[in-house]
Amino acid sequence: MNWDRIENDWQQVKHKVKAQWNKLTDHHLEKISGKREHLVANVQECYGVQKAEAESQVKAWENSGHDVFAETAAEVKKHVGIARQ
Repeated sequence: MNWDRIENDWQQVKHKVKAQWNKLTDHHLEKISGKREHLVANVQECYGVQKAEAESQVKAWENSGHDVFAETAAEVKKHVGIARQ
């Protein structure tokens, strides 16, 4: 994953993060602001795991094969299509 892009488009991506780690609150998501190291720290805090485990979870999410931007683009196209009708 390109974390520079995630940071720039955080408003579009944060719901995917919330879906993965549902204990993260809106306050946590605002603190994370698309920064990987902040995501790791907040996963560690919210789930009570060691840093290595939080790193492992974030790495697994990164490698899961889903493209958060492709999914977001598809959702936008769907909503734009609905608005045009």
